Amino acid sequence: MKMGQSFRMAIKSLMTSKMRALLTMLGIIIGVAAVIIIVSLGNGMQQYMNAQFEQVGVNLIQVYVYPSGNNRDVEPEDFYQLVEKYPQYLDSVSPYLSASAAVRHGTDEYKHTSVYGVSETLYNAEKNQTVNGEKLKEGRFLSYVDVEREQKVCVIGNYLNQDMFQGKGLGQTLTIGGIPYTVIGVLDQKADSTEGSGDDVVYLPYGLAGQMSSGGMQAYLVTSTSQDTSSAAKGVIERMLYRIYQDEGAYMVMTMSEMMEMMDSMLGVLMTILVIIAAISLVVGGIGIMNIMLVSVTERTREIGIRKSLGAKGKDIRSQFIIEAGTTSAIGGVIGIALGVLLANLFTALASALVSGADGFAAVPTAGGIAVSFGVSVGIGILFGYLPANKAAKFNPIDALRYD
Repeated sequence: MKMGQSFRMAIKSLMTSKMRALLTMLGIIIGVAAVIIIVSLGNGMQQYMNAQFEQVGVNLIQVYVYPSGNNRDVEPEDFYQLVEKYPQYLDSVSPYLSASAAVRHGTDEYKHTSVYGVSETLYNAEKNQTVNGEKLKEGRFLSYVDVEREQKVCVIGNYLNQDMFQGKGLGQTLTIGGIPYTVIGVLDQKADSTEGSGDDVVYLPYGLAGQMSSGGMQAYLVTSTSQDTSSAAKGVIERMLYRIYQDEGAYMVMTMSEMMEMMDSMLGVLMTILVIIAAISLVVGGIGIMNIMLVSVTERTREIGIRKSLGAKGKDIRSQFIIEAGTTSAIGGVIGIALGVLLANLFTALASALVSGADGFAAVPTAGGIAVSFGVSVGIGILFGYLPANKAAKFNPIDALRYD
């Protein structure tokens, strides 16, 4: 029997009992759709995170120095001298001190506002953004004079501007640790402009923040001249810190490229686990196909006997049932792919509508993922359809004809 004829017979068999065929395909449909959705979400999340990292700057280096009992601690001046010494690797550096201070305006207290002490180099005027991706909406950022003279000025996030000053914060005054500060700049919206979010932030000169801090962990944001020099810049920073502390555990230096690789690796492991879990549905679907094919072989025993008595060989019977099983799973795979693509697009629309800042997220299925899903669905049908097909091929034609 030719391949085309076997395929037409398989379609005819499926159309004879549509409900049974649909239930047989259900496991394959669910499994393929789940794999498509998971892979699409994983790819979308990976692209979204990489885009966010690139927006911040792939040449950003984060430095954390832990409290120690050393007589000598690293100072901002050490980093400034390092930038001057290695201009081929290092572009800029800014302290990033977290201050523990109450933020108030009138009788209102903002308990979840993050207060950071930074220098003027945190902001890049050419790009109109800080090194961690925040853009200036109004006014100006801290200047060298502000930082050097420790002037009582600050830059606030969008949440404080809206909630504290109804969008007119520029030039207004708020108190930090009981001391009045004048707002000289307002940042554009970065997060969802809620309490405690990335928009609930205040930047002030790092010398003033150091007076409010409890002497805990120090942080510095360093930028290398390019992504290619970030590894060399990291080495330069680590050598300086080791020279001061003589202990590699006293500090941590991480480039943005390393963070991207670490996040991609973690996401890859998570997606692999989820895909394996979703693939269990494919195995269950394959078992369902094998079960139905065994029933089909039993129901068509006399048909098999007639065909064998007319000269059909065992390989003809085997190929017929294998093609039928593969066709069943292939159709289920196509339906599952269509369902998965539809749901992936739906998740993309929901994310853009419901999640603030997720405009760039897109769970788009890849052609490779679709091709692999279809191939696996067909393979599952052929694999689990072989046992019933082989059983049919071994029927004795005389016994098959006498089967009632």
